[in-house]
Amino acid sequence: MLKKAALHLAKWSMFMGLLIFLKCSTAQKADLVIYNGNIYTMNEAVPTAGFVAVKDGKIVQVGNADNAAKWAKNAANTLDLQGRTMTPGFIEGHGHFVSLGRSKMELDLNGAKSYEEIVAKVAAAVKKAKPGEWLQGRGWHQSKWEKMPKKMVRGFQTHDALSAVSPDNPVFLRHASGHAGIANAKAMEIAGITAKSEITGGEIIRDSRGNPTGVFIDNAMDLIGEQIPKTSPEMIRKAVDFATAECLTNGITTFHDAGASSAEIAVYKEYLNAGKLKTRLYVMLAGWEDGLPESWFQNGTEVGLGDHFLTIRSIKLSSDGALGSRSAWLLEPYSDRPGHYGSATISMETVYQTAKNALRHGFQLCTHAIGDRANREVLDQYEKAFAEFPEQAKNARFRIEHAQHLSARDIPRFGKLGVIASMQTIHMASDRPWAIDRLGKARIEEGAYVWQKLLQSGAIIMNGTDTPVEPINPIAGFYAAVTRRTLAGNPPGGYEPSQKMTRAQALRSYTLNAAYGGFEEDLKGSIETGKLADFTVFSQDIMTVPEDQLLETNVDFTIVGGKIVYRRR
Repeated sequence: MLKKAALHLAKWSMFMGLLIFLKCSTAQKADLVIYNGNIYTMNEAVPTAGFVAVKDGKIVQVGNADNAAKWAKNAANTLDLQGRTMTPGFIEGHGHFVSLGRSKMELDLNGAKSYEEIVAKVAAAVKKAKPGEWLQGRGWHQSKWEKMPKKMVRGFQTHDALSAVSPDNPVFLRHASGHAGIANAKAMEIAGITAKSEITGGEIIRDSRGNPTGVFIDNAMDLIGEQIPKTSPEMIRKAVDFATAECLTNGITTFHDAGASSAEIAVYKEYLNAGKLKTRLYVMLAGWEDGLPESWFQNGTEVGLGDHFLTIRSIKLSSDGALGSRSAWLLEPYSDRPGHYGSATISMETVYQTAKNALRHGFQLCTHAIGDRANREVLDQYEKAFAEFPEQAKNARFRIEHAQHLSARDIPRFGKLGVIASMQTIHMASDRPWAIDRLGKARIEEGAYVWQKLLQSGAIIMNGTDTPVEPINPIAGFYAAVTRRTLAGNPPGGYEPSQKMTRAQALRSYTLNAAYGGFEEDLKGSIETGKLADFTVFSQDIMTVPEDQLLETNVDFTIVGGKIVYRRR
């Protein structure tokens, strides 16, 4: 009798437990329910959804529109999309976080149409500056000017006009690419630059008499940069605040910071501990800072700090320059500078040794390479290191940052080696009109911005902007990916149209692929139960709107960890 009673009680308990489970699973009180819009999940099994429910910063339900009302009724908060489009949170796959913030605190030279315009901006800044105060700026690009100065040396302006308006203030203005800069006479005087100055891994542009013209390429920039007062922690904090605001305004929920210094990392941790990080940061250690990678190799990676707001598990190296400064390392000479190949900015032995150390200690290696020679050489070093550490190489996810210009022979190697192509589709829109002058038609068609060739060979492409080299706006990058046009809409059919991405590929490059590039595809990149509740909400449907209307899209909401952190007014 007692056995029957116990059995009856057990069955009743199981029945009641099942009822409670069903009730909780269907009527769970969510912190936020988002509904009534076009929701693209990036989950191939369920590509669209009618609503998403969030609890404790994570997705607890993704369902169809029929069940939205029931979940919304029990939610603490709701967001009616009113027909807008929501995607997984966009991930900036390669940018410079503090530099983005600093660009808001210096002279903004993006969009300057002539050297005279730049000189005028400096002249205006000099009037407000104290004598001896350094003036800095970034964003000039001589290949985009509508009018060239009369005096040019090797395709660059000279310092004369700049020096004339700033006799008492040292001035240093960085090229948009970050791989060149122009200094005035005062800055060169402070740095002790003369006709005899030399540098390895860079170039001092000189006139016919051997005198410096003021333009410094790649490592030569350090000759001036070493004289500029170091950025204080307070300046880094201000830059972080500016950069955060830019990210959230543009729907960026995670930012891959391509080369952070120890001073910058200290501020990131300070912000993390104070609960002030609002954009998630995936940090690459600045491989050029003495002792920084080695100290981290000893202590190990730091993953998912503060509910996944800060991860440090990558090393950043830079193997060459850029096409704009003619310092990208090429297999054949530049079409517009015969006999010049660009150059490596570090030794390939350094890349090889760093790759081995990264594999030994569980770090990812991300190496800047733009020219076809640089890409080949870096792939060679990765391949050698993989052969020595085959087990660690299976999921190393080493990256080449930019992979902008490739030899046909090297395109299949990305997929074969499992090397991620961390590219910036906006570079095609911005650079392609003048890049053909650097490389010529044949090289452009063979291997420049070859997204489909890479994808079809099995490579993974992740997207970004290289901000502040380009504005952080991901809509511009999405537009460039699917149209291969400049932002002015030229040419109508796009440059090398066979290499266009589909809209699904473009969205994946900014979400799931970018998450994979940071070992975070189980946490973000798609809208699925259990993942972080990071979303970007657009004013119109970027997957269906006509191409010529894509650039009219706005970011209306940015949601990080289930919290609305930006709302467009």
